[in-house]
Amino acid sequence: TRLEPAEDQVVPGVSRDGFSEGLPMDGARSLYGATKLCSEILIQEYVDAYGLQAVINRCGVITGPWQMGKVDQGFVVLWMARHLWGGELSYIGFGGKGKQVRDILHVEDLYDLVAYQLDHMEDLSGSVFNVGGGPDRSISLLELTGMCRRLTGNEISIQSQAQDRAADIPYYVSDCRKVREATGWRPKRDLERILADTLAWLRENEKDLRPLLGPEAASNGGGEAG
Repeated sequence: TRLEPAEDQVVPGVSRDGFSEGLPMDGARSLYGATKLCSEILIQEYVDAYGLQAVINRCGVITGPWQMGKVDQGFVVLWMARHLWGGELSYIGFGGKGKQVRDILHVEDLYDLVAYQLDHMEDLSGSVFNVGGGPDRSISLLELTGMCRRLTGNEISIQSQAQDRAADIPYYVSDCRKVREATGWRPKRDLERILADTLAWLRENEKDLRPLLGPEAASNGGGEAG
């Protein structure tokens, strides 16, 4: 039901724990990725030159209530909303089978970490951390479909587009060992809780959210996810 990295991994910074801060940053990255790396470099220069206190968190997929899901960002909320209210979805790329994987993190777990970092900025300033749900909170689109069907009680048709999208990758999971060792932080909310909180939020705010995330939005081109 999912793609996995090879166990005999030769790429630095890649293991069964995910992608660590040791992953090489050379080579093409995509324009989007390049802008994020540029922002990191500028922050590090300000820390060094002006004594700015800052921590860089390289976040995986942040989700949960108030994530406004759309095709290119927020796929977890989009997937749940379409299962709840109907609309189009597609597995895009990597054979169109939905086996691409991401780790997901509840926004409240991220808040817990940021609050700790603010309280301990003197010790942590200048640090770069990978922050995400890690392997225990990783999920493929195919697996997400199964959980959304079970939680909503609804089943929808999902299209398949085999052609890959530029700069898309089949697998990304955050290796959070560095941030855990530095702060003691661990996510508290598992996949079931993340999806249950998302579903509850959608139901509680249906009047406002359905026009943005339901069939009406799908008819305006918001129906695909990679």
